[in-house]
Parts: sequence; C-alpha cells; structure tokens
Amino acid sequence: MADSDTVERVWELIDKIGICMLVSRDGIDLRARPMAAFLDRDTHLIYFLTDAESHKDEELADDPHVAMAFADTGSQAYLSVTGTAEVTNDREKIRQLWSTPAKAWWKSPDDPSIRVLKVTPKDAQYWDGPGTVASYIKMAAAAVSDARPDLGKNRKVDL
Repeated sequence: MADSDTVERVWELIDKIGICMLVSRDGIDLRARPMAAFLDRDTHLIYFLTDAESHKDEELADDPHVAMAFADTGSQAYLSVTGTAEVTNDREKIRQLWSTPAKAWWKSPDDPSIRVLKVTPKDAQYWDGPGTVASYIKMAAAAVSDARPDLGKNRKVDL
C-alpha cells in the first residue's frame, strides 16, 4: 500500500508534466502517441481528448490496458503509469476538458468526432532525480570512482 506522499507525488508529476506518451495495443503491436493528460484527483481518473477516427475504440475494446510515460528532463523526473482505459462520448466531460491546445485539433467542443479517453490508473513508478547538471556531475564522479551514482528516488506506487 502506498503512503499519501508517494501517491501525491504521482499526481503532482502528472499535473506538472501534462503531456505523456500513451501506449496501447494494436493487435500484438504496441502503439505510443503523445497526448495531453487531464487529471481528476477527486475521482482518481486521468482523461484525454481523442478523435473518433483514431482507432483507439477498437484497440481498447480488444485490450483496455494502457501505459503512460511522462518525462520532465529538466528536473530529471520520470513517471510511468499503468491502468485500464475506455473511450466515451461524454459531451459534458468534453466541454469540461476543452482547452486551448484542443483547438489545434478541433474547432469547438461540439465537434462530433471528439471523444473522451478515461483511464483508471492501477499503479505507477517514478524516478525523481537531482536535476540535469547534478546528475551529470554525479555520473562523472561515479565513473572515475567505480561507485554507483545516487540519482534520486525511485518509488513504485499502487493507485
């Protein structure tokens, strides 16, 4: 069982980073695409806006398991989240999630091709590093001393 600090850190990273590579199965192949995540801490759900023409409906009907990879290379913070997903046509949720980046793909939240991808997270793993410069210094010091560098915290979290 995860403590509240580690669960909170997962939500903080999702909120801070925002964009992830969402991975789903297409038959036996894995497909990853960058997507903007909207988290709902009250319900412990992660949402995405997607297009009906993107074929995620079919992929997720065959296998609802997904992975999301978030990366903040500047602070050396990385997060991997797994869970199950479903695609809905929840028009109220679409309007709630509508934002400026969505305008790059659709003209309005009333576009009939917009769908909501709802992910119920199962678990997460994160790596909190000391930042890019500090990481390079620690790796260089470890290379000349044959010691392993301390590159921050790593936690696995049940959500």
